Amino acid sequence: MRSRRWSRSGDTRDTLLRAARDVFLAKGYADATVADIVAASGISVGSLYHHFGGKPGLFLALWEQFTRGQEERTARAAKAAGDSAERFLAGARAYLEGSWEQREVARLFLENDGPAEFGTLRRQRGWNWIGGNRRLLGLDGSRESQVLVVLLTTMMGEAGREVAACESGLDAAVTIDEVIRLVRRLLPTSSGVAEPTP
Repeated sequence: MRSRRWSRSGDTRDTLLRAARDVFLAKGYADATVADIVAASGISVGSLYHHFGGKPGLFLALWEQFTRGQEERTARAAKAAGDSAERFLAGARAYLEGSWEQREVARLFLENDGPAEFGTLRRQRGWNWIGGNRRLLGLDGSRESQVLVVLLTTMMGEAGREVAACESGLDAAVTIDEVIRLVRRLLPTSSGVAEPTP
């Protein structure tokens, strides 16, 4: 009995998340209403508030789902690569490919549309991402290393936005290849010096 109840609860959450995703993509966060999401899902208002606390909770749950998927994708790719620079590049490529594959949702989260707390949470996740990239690259705590990792992380975030905005798969592939080429030039080699500019 209990497992069936948990299964129904999970199904309700999934249905609400799918409906919220569709409504947010169609209308944007600001113009979407709880009534729109309830109508699209067929789930009661009470269930929506029980599971997510309202429209902001749904948006943030979708963002967490998207972000977690991107983190898992990049971690798998990085784990399969060689040295620290190649791990970073493999993770960067996986992140950008995920931005294209999930472009509709990526566009939603890359805009400034969202609940008030979204900006703060996104900034915190950005700082966590910077710290993770510093560790992945094996950089020390020097100011130079901090500048490099902030630039690389910011570059990847903006590149994700650019890839998500591409009109075609070919444009996305060209953009991803160019970003990886440019990032490779910034990365320190085993000698500690970035590759020379061709």
